[in-house]
Amino acid sequence: MSLLDDPGLFGRQWSEGYDDGPNPDPGPAVDFLAELADGGRTLELAIGTGRVAIPLAARGVPVEGVEASDEMVAGLRAKPGGDRIPVVLADMADVPVTGRFDLVYLVYNTLFNLVRAERQADCLRNVARVLAPGGAFVVEAFVPDPADFDRDEQLEVRRVTEESVTLRVHRYDRAAQTFLRQTIRISNDGISVKPFGMHYRWPEQIDELAERAGLRLAERYADWDRSPFTSESRSHVSVYRRA
Repeated sequence: MSLLDDPGLFGRQWSEGYDDGPNPDPGPAVDFLAELADGGRTLELAIGTGRVAIPLAARGVPVEGVEASDEMVAGLRAKPGGDRIPVVLADMADVPVTGRFDLVYLVYNTLFNLVRAERQADCLRNVARVLAPGGAFVVEAFVPDPADFDRDEQLEVRRVTEESVTLRVHRYDRAAQTFLRQTIRISNDGISVKPFGMHYRWPEQIDELAERAGLRLAERYADWDRSPFTSESRSHVSVYRRA
């Protein structure tokens, strides 16, 4: 089963140790989202292990989630407070929830994890379907830099020890705005591979998807601290509302 056809593959491959790496501090995102939610019903798509949802719920925000990987959900459930957050095990693009939400959000480039363009469109259309009147949809994503994709393939040595070597290999399709990455570990125990793919978009392309779904851009910042978004910004936090 490939990344194109199995939305839970990422979670199964990467859930072990997912919270152990140099992950961004969720505090600024929690502050931003808590203010925007204002106590209203909130949904996180691709909730993962709850790095944002759990502290947001601790602020009194009623958070629910959608997650394709039961391994990720198990990680969430193992954390204090994680067992109290309702989660639907499903593809986030389907947004298979009932009722209306005052806030729906996607953090840390997760929209791009939907590697089929039509599934990104499905996701935004389904978000618009479940948003309450006046509700907000928040997307955090990087701004693509063409210099990062100056070659069709890239090879990076990630780690070398006496027992193993870890390589990261990228294959880019710049016309399609997609890439496939394999993290390869070679050791005395054998060879393991962990695939990862993205379909990246520039902010204005996400705006176009949103408009087709009946959403309009209301605010855009360079980060969760509401820094102004400029042509030099390498990331964005965009707030959409129902048109």
